[in-house]
Amino acid sequence: MDEEESGSGARQRPATIVDVAETARVAIGTVSRYLNGQSVRPANRDQIEAAIQRLNYRKNALAAAMKSDLTNTVGFLVPRLSEFHASVLERLSLALRQQGRALLSYCHNDDAASVMGALEFFSSHRVDALVMDARPEAEERIRATARAGTPIVFYDNNLAGPPVDRVLVDNRGASHRMVSHLLDVGHTRVAVLTGNVQHWTGRERFEGYRQAMLEHGLTINPDYVLDTHWNEDEAYSGMGRLLMLPTPPTALYCCNYNMAMGALRMFAERGVRVPEDISIASFDDVPLFALYGGGITAAAQPTAKIADTIAGTLAARLSGRSALQPPLNIVLNCDIILRGSVKRPRLASEPSPAAQPPTSQL
Repeated sequence: MDEEESGSGARQRPATIVDVAETARVAIGTVSRYLNGQSVRPANRDQIEAAIQRLNYRKNALAAAMKSDLTNTVGFLVPRLSEFHASVLERLSLALRQQGRALLSYCHNDDAASVMGALEFFSSHRVDALVMDARPEAEERIRATARAGTPIVFYDNNLAGPPVDRVLVDNRGASHRMVSHLLDVGHTRVAVLTGNVQHWTGRERFEGYRQAMLEHGLTINPDYVLDTHWNEDEAYSGMGRLLMLPTPPTALYCCNYNMAMGALRMFAERGVRVPEDISIASFDDVPLFALYGGGITAAAQPTAKIADTIAGTLAARLSGRSALQPPLNIVLNCDIILRGSVKRPRLASEPSPAAQPPTSQL
């Protein structure tokens, strides 16, 4: 890179779009299209991104810092209005309102077309920033939106690559602690109901289960691992299959509270007692868990802290205070709430109703 002379000696000048084009070995017009969020060939995109990183090119960050036509609105893409997402939405809406900003929410129901539609909707409404769960199917559009100067914050789910801020929880660590608790009280037959393991959050929570089992010297029984897609009804059916195994599990770990509710429905139908017949622990904590019998042991996500951290990150980005800073990767811890749903496994000599077929209903 050329150097300019100053009174205090040589200094490097900021990189320009021409420098990026020369380093990436592409046309200036190709770099311009990339920077303005337009489509370019993947090979050219990779070369441009490598050149930008090598040259420390800052055009988009500076443009965001100088942005003066703010609409004071923030877009929020939410997969569903479950207990967790609704809590984050409520707290984030309050925090942004105190900043003089409004939150526009869009529920996409895990539908790829709806995700793309939401991104288009927010782009047309010129929101100042976006908060969303990372969606692999929309990676290119997310990259383009970030390149165009719109700050983005990922929460709940992650996706490596896009230059965005991230406010996440330690899914793997919390799951590891939960399953280790089940193992420490004496369980060796621990089943798991997982979410979508194709996505980061599902993988991380399952990985916490896997690591805890292996650290305790246990082989994972594939019959005890069911992907019930974060869904209550699928968890209900899957739990029924687990109870009918020749050797059913003595403990269950659910990777979210929806699946825990499905399992509890099946226990009630089969007359399976918690924790006398089976212990259960769940990721996510909801008020109902404190009211169920002796309570359900759970990993509580810090929803208020998640929302407040997102709000603080957006305030810094939109004010320009951190426009030149690299993307943040903030990981928050979960609290483990111990309640009465976990106890040592029953002795082998004790009868268990878990393997009994369901009672016929007329």
